[in-house]
Amino acid sequence: MGPATAMNLGRLLTQTARRCPDAVALAWGEQRWSFAELDARVDRLCAALRSRGIGQGDRILTHARNGNAMFEMMWAAFKLGAVWVPTNFRLTPAEVGYLAETSRARALLRDRGFQAHAEAVRGAGHCELVLAVGDAGPGEEEYEAALATAAPPPPDHEAEVRYEDPLWFFFTSGTTGRPKAAVLTHGQMAFVVTNHLADLFPGVTERDASLVLAPLSHGAGIHQLGQVARGARTVLLPSERFDVEEAWRLVEEHRVSNMFTVPTILTALVEHPAVDRYDHSSLRHVIYAGAPMYRADQKRALEKLGPCLVQYFGLGEVTGNITVLRPDQHSLADDDRYPLGSCGSARTGMDVAILDAEGARLPPGETGEICVRGPAVFAGYFENPEANEKAFRGGWFHTGDLGHLDARGFLYVTGRASDMYISGGSNVYPREVEEAILTHPAVLECAVVGMPHPRWGESGIAAVVPRPGQAVSEADVLAHLAERLARYKQPLRVVVWEALPKSGYGKIPKRLVQDRLREEGIGF
Repeated sequence: MGPATAMNLGRLLTQTARRCPDAVALAWGEQRWSFAELDARVDRLCAALRSRGIGQGDRILTHARNGNAMFEMMWAAFKLGAVWVPTNFRLTPAEVGYLAETSRARALLRDRGFQAHAEAVRGAGHCELVLAVGDAGPGEEEYEAALATAAPPPPDHEAEVRYEDPLWFFFTSGTTGRPKAAVLTHGQMAFVVTNHLADLFPGVTERDASLVLAPLSHGAGIHQLGQVARGARTVLLPSERFDVEEAWRLVEEHRVSNMFTVPTILTALVEHPAVDRYDHSSLRHVIYAGAPMYRADQKRALEKLGPCLVQYFGLGEVTGNITVLRPDQHSLADDDRYPLGSCGSARTGMDVAILDAEGARLPPGETGEICVRGPAVFAGYFENPEANEKAFRGGWFHTGDLGHLDARGFLYVTGRASDMYISGGSNVYPREVEEAILTHPAVLECAVVGMPHPRWGESGIAAVVPRPGQAVSEADVLAHLAERLARYKQPLRVVVWEALPKSGYGKIPKRLVQDRLREEGIGF
């Protein structure tokens, strides 16, 4: 290993614990942990993992709901120089087993109730060490007991790291459907934290509080890094169930100043009567991303919450750092001085371009692929040279999204090059769903498309063709998917057709499928 060229990102917690030890770091239900307490627990977790042979470069799979154990494992992995591999807790055991296989994880932290997930991972020959929160079974260790018996390590024990050393495998899917591990590094993430502090929630200090409304495994976890860096309080919902009333109660109780969410959740928060029962005047930065927001919903949010909305456009591969639309760039007035319908301009230190099929820059107003470069771009997909070659053509990261820039540099997303759709803020990749449907013995062909949904933004409809002489129903297909795909990936409706619409080349264009569904009045 060469000389250290980056700060170990785990030292953000170390530094804050020394600077403001008594400030509340984490609030979850009735429980509170100060920064000194959280840092001490993370250090003991590091010692427990080291004593069991887990160290620099090892992958630590984490299958857990939001909670202190999830938060602590993230920081422990960073400090060890290990790689944090969080999952969406809604995934099935088979899906988590695949992530263990892909990452070759050596340790697993699992939340209570996820024994089947641990069995799937160990059945695949991975994660000889399993730490279980609250209900450890045979061959597993109880999380709190492991911490209690660990001797605290000496000060400044964090592993020395280089800029390019990985710290997080951020699982994302491409048009191939199977999840890929986007490699986030210590050096890259130091830039991302700095950029978030500059562009998304400037001025945050230990007097602030941040409410977490989404799984820490993805964008919300990235968002919390900046909170810890500045000593702000992280407030978790008491359970994984999204409770609007409880969210507003917590905003009032903790004087929450920032939160990260998606448009569907933001709309739910604004339209619920609880928004008028609690004091939310402390909010300065309500950050939304993950999907376009309808103008009517945006106006309602501005009317209820005031000028605190922050929009950004980003992908996991660029850790959100593509564009930002600040609070002062949002407007209730339909005034052309404001970039209405835009997701903002390039983030500080990042370069955004619209490229044509040959990789040449297009002028303002012309639609092409949205491409980006700069220090927030990830280090590539883990052990996937084919995907990397495609993603980094011509020295840019290719997002797969289509859009245009105006003369001032504001970006307008106009469509998706891929067939991906976004349901409730989560990316759904039809190919993965279609592959699962096609394992049903009675299904010959299928196509899954996203269609507008009043609550989720978009949801999936599957069109299936049965094999000759066989019958298949909507109930059959949904029952088949129940154990194979996370709930949010499953289509809400299934239609059975004699044939799928095809192009002259024999392909099944998703546009033709959507057109036929509309013609037949099938939707939500």
